[in-house]
Amino acid sequence: MGKSIRIAVVGSGYVGLVAAVCFAEMGHEVICVDNDERKVRALQGGETLIHENFLPGLLHRYGNTRVRFTTDLSDATRSSDVIFIAVGTPQSGNGDTDLSYVEAVACEIARSLNSYKVIVEKSTVPVYTNEWISRAMARNGAARDLFDVVSNPEFLREGTAVADFLHPDRIVVGSDSGRAAGILEDIYLPLTTGEYYTRADAISGHCNVDQPPPLLLTSTKSAEIIKHASNAFLALKISFINAVGNLCEATNADVEQVARGMGLDRRIGPRFLRPGIGYGGSCFPKDVAAFRSVAEQLGIDFNLLSEVEKINVLQKKRFMSKVRSALWTLRGKRLAVLGLAFKGETDDIRESPAVEIVRMLLAEGCSIAAYDPAAIKRTEEVLPSGPSLRYVEDCYTAAKDADALLILTDWQEFAELDPERLSQALRHPIVIDGRNLYDPQVMSGNGFTYLSIGRPPAHPVSDLASISAPSARSN
Repeated sequence: MGKSIRIAVVGSGYVGLVAAVCFAEMGHEVICVDNDERKVRALQGGETLIHENFLPGLLHRYGNTRVRFTTDLSDATRSSDVIFIAVGTPQSGNGDTDLSYVEAVACEIARSLNSYKVIVEKSTVPVYTNEWISRAMARNGAARDLFDVVSNPEFLREGTAVADFLHPDRIVVGSDSGRAAGILEDIYLPLTTGEYYTRADAISGHCNVDQPPPLLLTSTKSAEIIKHASNAFLALKISFINAVGNLCEATNADVEQVARGMGLDRRIGPRFLRPGIGYGGSCFPKDVAAFRSVAEQLGIDFNLLSEVEKINVLQKKRFMSKVRSALWTLRGKRLAVLGLAFKGETDDIRESPAVEIVRMLLAEGCSIAAYDPAAIKRTEEVLPSGPSLRYVEDCYTAAKDADALLILTDWQEFAELDPERLSQALRHPIVIDGRNLYDPQVMSGNGFTYLSIGRPPAHPVSDLASISAPSARSN
């Protein structure tokens, strides 16, 4: 492979930890820095701390050898050629991005410079952050010829972040310095030349020797906007298909058929045209709000993003109406909830629509048995178990004696339930599916009342009354 480059990654969250082990997988020497001593000790001991495919194996392979973990940012700065900033950028109360952690890291790096360094924005940041980092470092004594700041946004999906990092659709490097851009090109050389994919132990994905990922060189401002624009557009697609799903419900059309018909158009594509209870996670809600806020500050009318946010909020309320349409009153109802993470294959509950719906149900006086393959521990920290909420070890325990089963997260495990066993466990064979994991006809054929998103409700063929549950729009 290409030459090994000494890299520091500041932050050991979903982005930072994945970047650190993947850079090591590509052949580089990495120091991962975090100011949380507990996390650093856990990582030094081989704990991954987050649920992410391939991460435990890479950490076992490179931990404390090609990837070291430390709390000493000053030492990491002096020991590295390139420093990736991957700290949190939470949303402030007014929708802006809180860049205080980025600023603090930049200032400490500035006070520790001993030779030329490339500082890389890996966190999701608004346009002009590059200039502010440069300004903060200069104010803290960094000579201007000792650093350049580059934007290298990440496009990782939680649950598949390692594969996404090593098999990216594109690698964006925003730099106004040819020298800094060249160093970033060297870092990604194992991927862009296809050399990494010749290894027998390479993590599999859609890239290969003949089709390596492209590297796109842009200005720093363009790179910063690419990240926010990409996430905002994907959120727009989700909200759009959810709005289409509401129209389908009002006309007894099938949103799955509509989405397939749209997705076969190569200009549109099928991805992110899955109706559901709304988007969540650490990126889309925050990035849409931040992108809209930046536009407003610059005098740009971007009200389209306000509508995207509005649809996302209303989607959870529409789901609650769907639950009422199946159960009439909610107080005292016993409900099984499958899914707490904001999506399948992750334990992340940040901005999770599933957790928000659980809160709504508890406020309505429901009793809930909840199960998630990975996110129970994190959910318990914000929603402790009690008389009305208990966490259980599997789907069927959750369903036992419940008045209805609610599917809130798209784990594959939830799409493979045994209908007979599920029916026997439930008090009433009612399934309200917020992720459209099942075929309505199959569910009704198995004796279930089945409500989903953007499709007509399905009722058991043997229902003598032949009365459909009232539609969600009647509430």
